[in-house]
Amino acid sequence: MKSFTKEIWMDVPQRRMIVDIHGDVEDCLAESGIQEGMVLVNAMHITASVFINDNESGLHQDYDRWLEEMVPFNPGTDPASGGYLHNRTGEDNADAHHKRQVMGREVVVAITKGKLHLGPWEHIFYYEFDGRRRKRILVKIIGE
Repeated sequence: MKSFTKEIWMDVPQRRMIVDIHGDVEDCLAESGIQEGMVLVNAMHITASVFINDNESGLHQDYDRWLEEMVPFNPGTDPASGGYLHNRTGEDNADAHHKRQVMGREVVVAITKGKLHLGPWEHIFYYEFDGRRRKRILVKIIGE
């Protein structure tokens, strides 16, 4: 069995942003030479997610609106006014931690005949909830 590991680094200019990383993962797979196995794609930050879904901008806007309604950004520390206890640490990203919990941290995709084995509309994305700085993603591929 072979193993391949690579970190993808990127600058995320906005606080919340969905980044298409599908091509990056395909490039890692090609570089690995692995034909049959599994690939793990993992957000290496506790305020970000990796997810698989349709590559459609309206859906992405729906996610953003849904998550903001569920866990609104509020830099305050007073729960009575919608603030978060976590923000008492001096940060303002408690909502980002919650959003990551909802969207998950990683995906695992089967590899068949050297290709990502996905459904017809499935696409891989990185979802940042507390950006405006350099971020990284782990790609770990195992197989033959």
